Amino acid sequence: MQKERLVQRMVEVGALKFGDFILSSGKRSRVYVDVKVASTYPDILNMIADGIAELLETMEFDKIACVELGGVPVAVATSLKLGKPLIIFRKERKDYGLGGDRIGELKKGERVVIVEDVVTTGKSALSAARRVEESGGVVVAVVAVVDREESGRDFPSLLKLKDLLELYDSLNSAKS
Repeated sequence: MQKERLVQRMVEVGALKFGDFILSSGKRSRVYVDVKVASTYPDILNMIADGIAELLETMEFDKIACVELGGVPVAVATSLKLGKPLIIFRKERKDYGLGGDRIGELKKGERVVIVEDVVTTGKSALSAARRVEESGGVVVAVVAVVDREESGRDFPSLLKLKDLLELYDSLNSAKS
C-alpha cells in the first residue's frame, strides 16, 4: 500500500481537517482524521483494506472484529479481502429483537484481530478486546488505520498521526 496516495486521497475528500476538535475520548485536538468519511470512497476503502491485510499477513487468526460505527467499513472490507468471518460489537447492548452486544459468532478459543478506524486512548479497542476474552476468544492484535499515539501503547497501524502529518506537509510543499 502506498501511504502517500492514501493520505493524498484522504486530503482530497476532506477526511483530514484542521481546527479545534473534541474527540470521542473527550480530548481536544487541532487535527481530526475522519476515516469514516474516507471509507465512503471505494478506492480509499480498498487502499485501507489492502494496508490492513498487509499488516495482518504474518498473523494467524480466525476472525476480524470491530466496534460500531467507525471500524465497520474497514473491518468488512478487510473481511472480504481476507475471506475471514466478522464480528461487530455494539457500543451498547441491544434489548430488543435478538438482543445482545454483537453481531456474529465467537467460539471459545477462536483467535481474533480487532480493527479500528482511529485509536486515540484505545478505550474502544480495549473494550472489544475485553469482550472477546470474556467470550472465550483470544485477541491476537488490535490494528488501526490511524494511531494518534496518545494511548501509551503502540498499536500496529497504517499511519501514525505524526507520519500522516509529515506526508500531508510533504504533499503541500510539493504543490508549492
